[in-house]
Amino acid sequence: MKLWVDGGLQDAATARVSVLDHGLTVGDGIFETVKVTAGRTFALTRHLERLARSARGLGLPEPDLDEVRRACAAVVDANPMKLGRLRITYTGGLSPLGSERGDTGPTLIVALGEAGRRPDSTAVITVPWTRNERGALTGLKTTSYAENVVALARAREQGASEALFANTVGQLCEGTGSNVFVVLEGRLLTPPVSSGCLAGITRALAVEWTGAEEADLPLDVLERADEVFLTSTLRDVQAVHRIDGRQLPGAPGPVTAKAMRVFDERAASDLDP
Repeated sequence: MKLWVDGGLQDAATARVSVLDHGLTVGDGIFETVKVTAGRTFALTRHLERLARSARGLGLPEPDLDEVRRACAAVVDANPMKLGRLRITYTGGLSPLGSERGDTGPTLIVALGEAGRRPDSTAVITVPWTRNERGALTGLKTTSYAENVVALARAREQGASEALFANTVGQLCEGTGSNVFVVLEGRLLTPPVSSGCLAGITRALAVEWTGAEEADLPLDVLERADEVFLTSTLRDVQAVHRIDGRQLPGAPGPVTAKAMRVFDERAASDLDP
């Protein structure tokens, strides 16, 4: 396995970054996950645009997106696989211990791992912890992910693949690594980014391609929704068949099934929409 570290390909077994990298010591970094199918990336331009936005939001130097593209291409070419998860990580670089950044410049890492196709439907839970829709990192895809690790572990304990959060005012927000859509009285709805959710790439495409509407939704909409589905880079559009103890029989329902079909068709026709 080959990966890219600060300017070139390295063997995964011997690749190194400093133990004093700010991404390691304090979680000062950003990342993107890109789907790779048979050597072809999907929606890479949108992912790189969000990487740059996250860098600006975190106060990191503007990433050289041409270099990131070269790194992605080199890693994909060096590691052929049927379906993969391409991970772009960009951190504050070598820094003093503590919150202050150093002045040596950022670290760029690009790696690729194999992935399996997700099932058509999955189980989710809700968790008691909240997303802060007014936080300094809201809307940024940062490496400060420990909150998601804890919530996802809770989901796994309960036989689910995802955990859903409300925000601080009780509105439905997002999953640990996904956005959420609901069908309510015939309308396809998803929380707006003002709820504190990440502006997911797959979420944006699903909204564009299905005509879904953004709406502030209470968390208990999950108790009433006729259908629920998740979107993310590797889930694409994935139906939900159980939320906590509530079963949604027949998932994927008709609206979700149509969204899955439309997404697959549109994604196949344009790899960089």
